[in-house]
Amino acid sequence: MTSNRPLLIPSPRTPNTHDLPTLPVFPDSAKPSSAMDSENPQPTLNSSSSRRSISSAQSKPSMRYGSRGADSEGAASQKEMNDEDVRIIHVNDLAQTNERFEFSGNSIRTTKYSVITFLPRNLFEQFHRVAYLYFLVIAVLNQLPQLAVFGRGVSILPLAFVLLVTAVKDAYEDYRRHRSDRIENNRLASVFVNDQFQLKKWKDVQVGEIIKIQANEGIPCDMVLLSTSDPTGVAYVQTINLDGESNLKTRYAKQETLSKLPEKDRITGMIKCEKPNRNIYGFQAFMEVDGKRLSLGPSNIVLRGCELKNTHWALGVAVYAGRETKVMLNSSGAPSKRSRLETRMNYEIIMLSLFLVVLCSVVSLCAAVWLRRENDNLEDILFYRKKDYSEDEVKNYKYYGWVLEIVFTFLMSIIVFQVMIPISLYISMELVRVGQAYFMIRDGQMYDEASNARFQCRALNINEDLGQIKYVFSDKTGTLTENKMEFQCASIWGVDYNGGRGSLEKDQLVHNVQIDGIVLRPKMNVKADPDLLRLLRSEKDTNEGKHVHEFFLALAACNTIVPLVTDSSDPNVRLIDYQGESPDEQALVYAAAAYGFMLIERTSGHITIDIQGERQRFSVLGLHEFDSDRKRMSVILGCPDKTVKVFVKGADTTMFSVTDRRLNLNIIRATEAHIHAYSSLGLRTLVVGMRELTASEFEQWHSSFEAASTALYGRAALLRKVAGNIENNLIILGASGIEDKLQLGVPEAIDSLRTAGVQVWVLTGDKQETAISIGYSSKLLTRRMTQILINSSSKESCRRSLEDAILMSKKLTTVSGDEHSTRGSPGHGITSLALIIDGTSLVYILDSELEEKLFELANRCSVVLCCRVAPLQKAGIVALVKNRTADMTLAIGDGANDVSMIQMADVGVGISGQEGRQAVMASDFAMGQFRFLVPLLLVHGHWNYQRMGYMILYNFYRNAVFVLILFWYVLFTCFTLTTAITEWSSMLYSIIYTALPTIVVGVLDKDLSRVTLLSYPQLYGAGHRQECYNTKLFWVTMVDTLWQSVAVFFIPLFAYWGSTIDTSSIGDLWTLSVVILVNIHLAMDIIRWSWITHAAIWGSIIATWICVIVIDAIPSLVGYWAIFDVMKTGPFWLCLLAIIIAALTPRFFVKFLCQYYSPCDVQIAREAEKFGNLRVSRPVQIEMNPIMELPRR
Repeated sequence: MTSNRPLLIPSPRTPNTHDLPTLPVFPDSAKPSSAMDSENPQPTLNSSSSRRSISSAQSKPSMRYGSRGADSEGAASQKEMNDEDVRIIHVNDLAQTNERFEFSGNSIRTTKYSVITFLPRNLFEQFHRVAYLYFLVIAVLNQLPQLAVFGRGVSILPLAFVLLVTAVKDAYEDYRRHRSDRIENNRLASVFVNDQFQLKKWKDVQVGEIIKIQANEGIPCDMVLLSTSDPTGVAYVQTINLDGESNLKTRYAKQETLSKLPEKDRITGMIKCEKPNRNIYGFQAFMEVDGKRLSLGPSNIVLRGCELKNTHWALGVAVYAGRETKVMLNSSGAPSKRSRLETRMNYEIIMLSLFLVVLCSVVSLCAAVWLRRENDNLEDILFYRKKDYSEDEVKNYKYYGWVLEIVFTFLMSIIVFQVMIPISLYISMELVRVGQAYFMIRDGQMYDEASNARFQCRALNINEDLGQIKYVFSDKTGTLTENKMEFQCASIWGVDYNGGRGSLEKDQLVHNVQIDGIVLRPKMNVKADPDLLRLLRSEKDTNEGKHVHEFFLALAACNTIVPLVTDSSDPNVRLIDYQGESPDEQALVYAAAAYGFMLIERTSGHITIDIQGERQRFSVLGLHEFDSDRKRMSVILGCPDKTVKVFVKGADTTMFSVTDRRLNLNIIRATEAHIHAYSSLGLRTLVVGMRELTASEFEQWHSSFEAASTALYGRAALLRKVAGNIENNLIILGASGIEDKLQLGVPEAIDSLRTAGVQVWVLTGDKQETAISIGYSSKLLTRRMTQILINSSSKESCRRSLEDAILMSKKLTTVSGDEHSTRGSPGHGITSLALIIDGTSLVYILDSELEEKLFELANRCSVVLCCRVAPLQKAGIVALVKNRTADMTLAIGDGANDVSMIQMADVGVGISGQEGRQAVMASDFAMGQFRFLVPLLLVHGHWNYQRMGYMILYNFYRNAVFVLILFWYVLFTCFTLTTAITEWSSMLYSIIYTALPTIVVGVLDKDLSRVTLLSYPQLYGAGHRQECYNTKLFWVTMVDTLWQSVAVFFIPLFAYWGSTIDTSSIGDLWTLSVVILVNIHLAMDIIRWSWITHAAIWGSIIATWICVIVIDAIPSLVGYWAIFDVMKTGPFWLCLLAIIIAALTPRFFVKFLCQYYSPCDVQIAREAEKFGNLRVSRPVQIEMNPIMELPRR
């Protein structure tokens, strides 16, 4: 879990008055992992890594994943205030607040452009693509009189069209942001101005002003609470717009400002706080009011983007406004990622560029030879004529000498052959990706009914990468499991109350409380153990009964759960909904309520618990929240019998280290055994302890706490020390077992992915036993696997363990007779290895020379399971693989602790789960369930990769065949670079004549059906083997292109050889023939036809005829009426037919031979799909091609 809260929650100002409600002192702290999550990093892991905020981690130039060298105090979330990090705000005094420098206004702007900056900035961003610069240079060269091949306006048209389409898209997106900003800035807030509250637009709110927020209203800026409608100063806020978490959070006003109302008392004071930063879970400040200095922490501030709930009103003073608010500082999106296919495409573009240079060089060299040979005849040679005799004074026609003529010929060749680099390819790829994203979003098989969440495509530029994933890195809690915790069993005072687990005899217990004629009952029911129920009801006064009483009291009190009363269908019955950031805490509180310990009220100073029908009020004297160092939380209660007790719960690794082992050693051993048993069943465990405090111990704690909470420097470290001092010499009460069930379809999904050749690694913060148990239930681990466990506590120990494991893996693979048998699909006779490593070992391995050994070992294993890992260690594991192999990586998770891993991987997938939307907001794709990964990769990923790979090669072919036709023509016209094809047809070729069909095919074509792809996951290996786009395919395509260009050019040339046909007429023939050819070439490769495909293919051919006819019907253009003249001749129609047959026949036969004698998996499956019966063929063992290893980087 990743929901987190501040380190400390309030202690009273008056410790000796236990019955008085008290106001908290909130120090600053980072937002650590959630309180009750047993999925926590190992105690010895990098504390700075586990606490560092994502924003601060991303801002550092280098990141350490495993080292413990960084001091936790240096992390951004834990940084202490100093004079350079301070801003001073005078409450309700704007002039003095802005005296030193003016603070930011509250107007926000999420747009990229303004009216003035749109054109230059948008063009600057678009020209980051090198191909655009290439075409800009071409267009500029064509403006020079010496190089003007095409009309000046026509030469700019393709580039202008592409730039315009992209600019219109960007402008529309930015307009929507402008509109959203305008609505947000013009919302109204109640601000104290001129001794009264007045409505003021949000954009006009200033730092230092006092603002009044009503229930269900949004917070206009970051503000420190002064008072609330609750007499104890509590306010409830919902942060769903900030971090996606729907549960209510509690915020508190200081006791000293509670009674001050602006209308009656003039509120003055000074707030000294840290400068604006991105850490939404940390805040550190002081407030001076009436001569007192009060410490402020994260629980005293409400942030812009939150909403006030269950509180009538709240008063606060603005401390951060506008772009300096935490939500705006965190508004940047996920880092930009680039498709692997597009990156590889650059190599082919370079090859085409070199080929273009070769063509231009050939033309210029041939022109040089021709000019030298015909030097004596240049003055009056037909069609060239160097001299102009039209005037009395004889001059040269645009002749600049032999050397310059060669240079100009080279540059003019580049202009004529410019379409060799397909400018339309980029915009075609963008449009295809949009279409692919539309169908992924609309896929009903990736719709989660439980959360009403559709698939989200948040990054449009990496769709095709989904078809090449080799490694999947998955979180466990909330990703493989539901993250809906159910209390299953407990060990109390050495007794295992687990007798009814898994049986139908276990009661669904509903505990009711009646208050003023209204029945209160928990919203969720919990299965109860009959023995435990009997003990609570009939043996209260026994020693065993007292321990059970203390255990469930700890579960009900040691938390930050807020009980909310909601209506039910029965007007006499109200439901108590326990709101909290941690599903574990909610499960424990519901369990306590089921056994008769019902939490019914919480304020900042006390809690009320109904214990077996008797309402008891406990003063909350202090509550030390969970943090990633201590891995436990504690609450100090003033009990009705005037005793003071501290209740503590946390991970077993830290709880047993603070127990008093002189007492009940047998009970500790029994509890440890029960915890191990629970973990082996896949349950999440927590240990509960307590001790009674003497008056002197409490006074010492209180004075230490007060000193730490008001310290100017090192406050966070001091507060952790205070917490550690009180949490010792505990009596172990017992342990709880909570079940986090697997999501539906997880075992089948993992099995399908592994069959597809995808390696699944699980990275979790859970205990090793729990992770292994989940591994078995999810089919990640099998009983036939040989497990390699690495649990080391030193670097040398890690080195020895890795070397021994590598040696053992080599022996096992040698015995199995296949060096690579540990990779890929497990089968009979193959030794499969599973590596299980804990976070402590990773501390010494990551960022050291041992990384290479870990990668070598992991590369020999079918499964890797990392336990007790910190968030940045997850990113470190992904980086370990990503930096050492060319394989594609995918990370999937659901919580904030998965964000760094998601952003590190080539593809990041967020789960819309119980832990908020932090992972979703940082991801490239988002969905509701882990099982949707199968259709996403095996179906859509395969389709997207196949379509995009083919579309890129087709675009190269389509443009290259056109350029080669122009090249052949140049060789027959004395290298003068005149063109028979009109300049308009040259420019429209890639835009209108041939663009639409390739886009339609890129969106709609399917080489195989969904059923086939899901039935045979091995077909996903086509992406691993790069079957749809590789260097071999590129060169084969270019050879085919060369032949087709020869057929298109020379058949009409020989047919009309010796005739009087003009160049415009034969140019129209070449134009029509090449358009028909490339479209029929595309039609030969289409597998799934639809009416849209037919319309695009044949419609483009018809559109070309219409355009050619229209162009030739305009008298002012070259080639007037040429098409009408040539169509009257018989050879015209024969040439069209002969070109198609001659150009495509070799391709047809080569394709037939390859598919008949050496078919790939996809072609075999396609034949089985078309001619066979899949239901019959499914049981048949079809041998698939092995997935070849790609070279390491």
